[in-house]
Amino acid sequence: MARRPTVKDVAKAANVSVSTVDRALNGRVTVREDTIRKIAAAAHRIGYHGKGLINSRLVEVVPERRFGFILLKEKQEFYKNFRQEIERAVAARSDIRGHAVIRFAQSQSPQEFAGLLRELGDKVDAIGAIAVNHRTLDQVVQDLRDKGVPTFSMLNDFAQGIRRNYLGLNNIKIGRQAAWTITRTCSKPGKLALFVGGNRWHGHDLREVGFRAFLRDSAPEFSVLDTLVNLETRQLTYEATLDLMHRHPDLRGIYVAGGGMEGAIAALREVRAPDEVALVVNELTAESRAGLLDGYVRMALVTPLRELCTEAVNLMNGAIENGDDGTIGQHFLDARIVLPEVI
Repeated sequence: MARRPTVKDVAKAANVSVSTVDRALNGRVTVREDTIRKIAAAAHRIGYHGKGLINSRLVEVVPERRFGFILLKEKQEFYKNFRQEIERAVAARSDIRGHAVIRFAQSQSPQEFAGLLRELGDKVDAIGAIAVNHRTLDQVVQDLRDKGVPTFSMLNDFAQGIRRNYLGLNNIKIGRQAAWTITRTCSKPGKLALFVGGNRWHGHDLREVGFRAFLRDSAPEFSVLDTLVNLETRQLTYEATLDLMHRHPDLRGIYVAGGGMEGAIAALREVRAPDEVALVVNELTAESRAGLLDGYVRMALVTPLRELCTEAVNLMNGAIENGDDGTIGQHFLDARIVLPEVI
């Protein structure tokens, strides 16, 4: 039978004395907050049976924080991973007793996002959200700010000038990277297609700006068709991609700037050979991974979710502690570029 960890084992794992662990457990003498956190982490790590006592002491000195998050499409792989990384980032903080309160929007309706923001505003200390750009949300975010609940926009920069910080990719740069990949890997010029989720996603607009700007500057031999709105759905993207290939035999590339890439991959598999059309998508899922492996996806631009969530919790916690200092900022992360060769 394995030996149960003792106070001595906790002290060794935490690199403190046995007497310090004893003081942390019995509470008769004050122990510094950072030391209690170190001891608690060590106790959890080695499975010490008395960790509940240490946690009780931790509750006395470590502040409680409630972080609210609004995501999309609860059943999609990307947002399942997003949720897991949020929960991991909150649980990893030993300087606070953090709680993640996560809600999922079912549509792109500004009214639904507004309702979710208001609901969370009554329950949490700070909010990180993916939401559309709309004046209704500007007012809601201002109301939250007035009551001391800072809002952080994630991936799509809504409520600009009101929200506390934007965390996500540099979307103009992402658009340029997509255009570079398509034009530099096509054997001959032709027409290109571009899908965006809708006109309320400012991030998609910026990706389109970057995509078209690169083509004007560096690949004028390619022409871009009118931008297509797919509402980030598989079926609309599938039907539109089939129609594009029927009407434009010289279609050389497609960039899906938001969601719905599964539809484009399925359509290409039906009517084109691998590598015939250069498709660039966002995020690495089971379907985009398969597309990379069989030659139907040229590149995936992947959001570093772990880094994003860690930094979001860090900034949100700082805003809670320091209050509204008037800071309005942007925090850009570098996308991970995934090519078939690295799968």
